[in-house]
Amino acid sequence: MSTPSTEASRRRTFAIISHPDAGKTTLTEKFLLYGGALSSEAGAVKARSGRRSATSDWMALEQQRGISITSTVLQFPYRDCVVNLLDTPGHRDFSEDTYRVLAAADAAVMVLDAAKGIEPQTLKLFDVCRQRDMPLLTFINKWDRPGLDPLELIDEIEQQIGLVVTPVTWPVGIAGDFRGVIDRRDGLFTRFTRVARGATEAPEEVVDPAQAAIDEGEAWQAALDGITLLDEVGADLDVELFVGAQSTPTFFGSALTNFGVRKLLDAIIDLVPSPSARPDAEGDIRQLDDPF
Repeated sequence: MSTPSTEASRRRTFAIISHPDAGKTTLTEKFLLYGGALSSEAGAVKARSGRRSATSDWMALEQQRGISITSTVLQFPYRDCVVNLLDTPGHRDFSEDTYRVLAAADAAVMVLDAAKGIEPQTLKLFDVCRQRDMPLLTFINKWDRPGLDPLELIDEIEQQIGLVVTPVTWPVGIAGDFRGVIDRRDGLFTRFTRVARGATEAPEEVVDPAQAAIDEGEAWQAALDGITLLDEVGADLDVELFVGAQSTPTFFGSALTNFGVRKLLDAIIDLVPSPSARPDAEGDIRQLDDPF
């Protein structure tokens, strides 16, 4: 019979924070898709007649406007772990709900629009994470559309939130011409293929670097040049700094097309800490295996 601490070690509980329309709820849907929790199609979440609403947006007003108003807890299995995903409202009118939810999370995923970078509501929610010394992953979304230069985005994130940015994946192809990503941990290139409306998992092909150089041409060389600059400044993944809320592992992708979603979800399993003992109302630490 497993103990509470054993079960807790299999849990990954995280919240998603973003400015409105950065793609937070669409990313939530895609996590459910890759976790096998969706039996129907997963697509973009928009406030348009005839479009499906998000699984996490269950209120009628949320479905009508295509926004999250209340926080929702979604649970699904992935890689022998149990993932607890806290989908929070991005609009400032409902931010109090988000602040409360962050108290229950062990980490957060910050979703940024590649064309806009850090936006006001994102910065406010990050400040709450900072106050709680919460580990933070960053997902630069919408790389399938025109956007900012990746190095420019990295610099903006560091300037705005003060964390060391450690890109784990690096895009091949400028924003709007997304070919795939290079995983800086092993140097492998994963090429993505679009699927209709992003309704199913995106086909992924691991390509030999020599072949990728031939296939991708200038886009490949530009990506390697960017990675060289990152290597020179030592922007490498450091798990200890991440858990200590001093750095943010960063991923590039597109929630709409499912590009990069699996790598982000794998990183959540590998990097996000499992639940630990916390103080009770009197300030005493209650161990996970203590009886109620």
